[in-house]
Amino acid sequence: MKINLKEKLSLFSEHWSPKVIAEMNDYQFKLVKLQGDFVWHSHADTDEVFIVIEGAMKIELSDGTVELSEGEMFVVPKGVAHKPYAEEECKVMLVEPRGVVNTGDSKGKLTASNDVWI
Repeated sequence: MKINLKEKLSLFSEHWSPKVIAEMNDYQFKLVKLQGDFVWHSHADTDEVFIVIEGAMKIELSDGTVELSEGEMFVVPKGVAHKPYAEEECKVMLVEPRGVVNTGDSKGKLTASNDVWI
């Protein structure tokens, strides 16, 4: 089944709440809208891929900051603490194994429901 990313992104407006749009083997493709500050966190068992579809974002790491714009991607290695940030709304695709919690090891008010499909 063909999936239109812009169409899927139009179906929700909340920030920091990833929505699953497809699965491949044990991996999920998720769309998320980012704006403002997130929390420092890490994922002990998996890398996390950020692919910017529209807008710009930053990913703070302990040794510097990665700036991403539309059409760019970055892989955060497993176990590496990171904090995403977007001054203006940024639309992103995440690719990660099924079951990964958005706040990793830092549960809190920004922890989103997992495995929500649109």
